[in-house]
Amino acid sequence: MKRYMNTALLYAVFAMAGGVFYREFTKFNGFTGKTTLSVVHTHYFLLGMVFFLLLLLLEKNFSFTDAKTGRVLAAYHIGLNLTAVMFVVRGLTQVLAPALSRGMDAAISGMAGIGHILLGVSMVLLLVQIRRSVTAPQS
Repeated sequence: MKRYMNTALLYAVFAMAGGVFYREFTKFNGFTGKTTLSVVHTHYFLLGMVFFLLLLLLEKNFSFTDAKTGRVLAAYHIGLNLTAVMFVVRGLTQVLAPALSRGMDAAISGMAGIGHILLGVSMVLLLVQIRRSVTAPQS
């Protein structure tokens, strides 16, 4: 449970750093349009901090963690951080407006998509694991 709490705290720091970076980077560059930099903050808060706080509560009540949990959470961390990094990359290209080839533009979107897929699959696997521990007969 301590690991879930520490992870939630780490993602809270990432969320705040993402929010400050978005605000200061766009202000420094005089950018007033929409950018994906704005969603890094909320993704890290909700899918990082809040998610792991909820896992902490679920672990306390249902003790769902087993040998598979580490692998599933590793995929979750990779998915969340890949998604956030690609949001930053996309946001930087929106603010700085460099000339991107179609291939590079598609690669950024594709990597963000892979991050989202990892997030979704690992979230479903965790929910299945939690459901099994909740519905398992108590001994």
